[in-house]
Amino acid sequence: MLRLAQPPARRFVPGVLVGALGAGSAVALLACSAWLIARAAEQPSIVYISLAVVGVRAFAIARGAFRYLERLVTHDAALRQLTRLRVELLERLVPLAPDGMNAIGRGDLLTRFSRDVDELQNLPLRVLQPALVAGVTAVGSVVFLWFLSPTAAIALAGCLAVAFVAGTLLHATVSARADAVIAPRRGAVGAALVDLLSSLEALIAYGAVDASLNRVAAADAALRRAETRAAIGAGLSSGVVSLAAGAATLAGIVIAVPALRSGTLDGPELAVIVLVPLAVFEVCAMLPAAVGASRSVRSSAERVASAVPDVVPAELAVDDADARPLAPGADSTLALRGLTARWPDGGGAIGPLDLVVRPGERLLVRGGSGAGKTTLAHTLVRLLDYGGSFSVGGAEARELQQDGIRTLIGLCEQQPWIFDATLRDNLVFARETATDAELTAVLARVGLADWAASRAGLDTALGEHGSRVSGGQAQRIALARALLADFAVLVLDEPTANVDADRADEVLRDLLAAASSDGRTVILISHGEVPADLVDRTVTLVDGRIPA
Repeated sequence: MLRLAQPPARRFVPGVLVGALGAGSAVALLACSAWLIARAAEQPSIVYISLAVVGVRAFAIARGAFRYLERLVTHDAALRQLTRLRVELLERLVPLAPDGMNAIGRGDLLTRFSRDVDELQNLPLRVLQPALVAGVTAVGSVVFLWFLSPTAAIALAGCLAVAFVAGTLLHATVSARADAVIAPRRGAVGAALVDLLSSLEALIAYGAVDASLNRVAAADAALRRAETRAAIGAGLSSGVVSLAAGAATLAGIVIAVPALRSGTLDGPELAVIVLVPLAVFEVCAMLPAAVGASRSVRSSAERVASAVPDVVPAELAVDDADARPLAPGADSTLALRGLTARWPDGGGAIGPLDLVVRPGERLLVRGGSGAGKTTLAHTLVRLLDYGGSFSVGGAEARELQQDGIRTLIGLCEQQPWIFDATLRDNLVFARETATDAELTAVLARVGLADWAASRAGLDTALGEHGSRVSGGQAQRIALARALLADFAVLVLDEPTANVDADRADEVLRDLLAAASSDGRTVILISHGEVPADLVDRTVTLVDGRIPA
């Protein structure tokens, strides 16, 4: 994750160079100003100080210009890399979703892919770039002072080293643990909030709202304590750096005054030796903060890394270049030979299974709860990996492009996802080129045309998670999407699970009639009774197997 978060050298190095020029200009501005003021106090001819006047103006302008360019270049590089990082993470996540993400709660997962991913941009912005700029500035300033007074240069180097070591150690002692737990505790707050808001009706019904609110408050208090401790560590570290800056200035006075009296230094040089450390420490104060920021960045990187694999298995990758594409109009015969599958979290398993589903067939897969029906459905659409053999048209599924399989085999889940959008928006993503006339026609095929016409038509709002539609209507909308996608094989997983018992047969007849009207294969998964005339063949699963 850290390598992915770091911009390439061609974008990162210019930001470091511009930042070093800006920091160097700030030090040079103070040095030039100190020399100019001290030299002007001697009332020389303007000719002797004109170059310093020009230098002050030049360094003042350069400092502002370089700082602006630094922000522009470094943030452009970091944000571009953040975009690539998000795409890379989603590409790794998509083959695992939804079945490979069950171990992480929705709220925590959301936090990882929003706040924690955003935190990774601080690797170039708040860790590497400030550290490199501060290091270059510190070395350059010490070398510059060496030509005026080697003793003063050694004193400045010593104060810088003490400030870095003491500031870093103090910051680590006070807030190292806090920096490491801020990201997980932020995830706990997100998880508690999502659980509260998504389950609010049930919590109200059972009088458990206060307990859920207490959980949110406890998570928030833990996060606040960690952030406060981290802030205390940062403040103490800044205090140490300020003390070291004062010590460097005092050391400059102690070293330069005797040299002035002995004649080895003049007044303007004394002013430069005394005041330059103030500008140097202003830049180098970023070093302890960069070390602290690195702990937060690393914690976020670990959380993101734990949610996605280092490498997506080739058999699950959606864009595997070595996989075989499915030819248009490919044979849709499905053949399972000794097939086994298991959920990633150690849940239900199936197999070994031997089964052949021919084109145009209407197959009923029955079984009680936990028999492995949903596991089979998710395996067929390659949401779960498998063992044994699963061929599509004679080709092994793991050797085919996964996107191609999902254009051939579609799944209507037991609880179809309804977006908080209009009816049109919930349909059109299945086929982006679909016209309103085509959308209306497919609604008529699934028996929703009259219902939609009695409301706002295709502009009917469906509500969050389909709160404005019934279970049967949600299933019909899901089927309409599948018909628009024109799958050759359609898997219906418990399509009447959320439908009243007295209407279940009616809904099931409508769904099967619409699904099989174009001669497509339909695999119906159900734990209840299904009229025999609706299917061609029935298979029963018991403990993940087909009894002999």
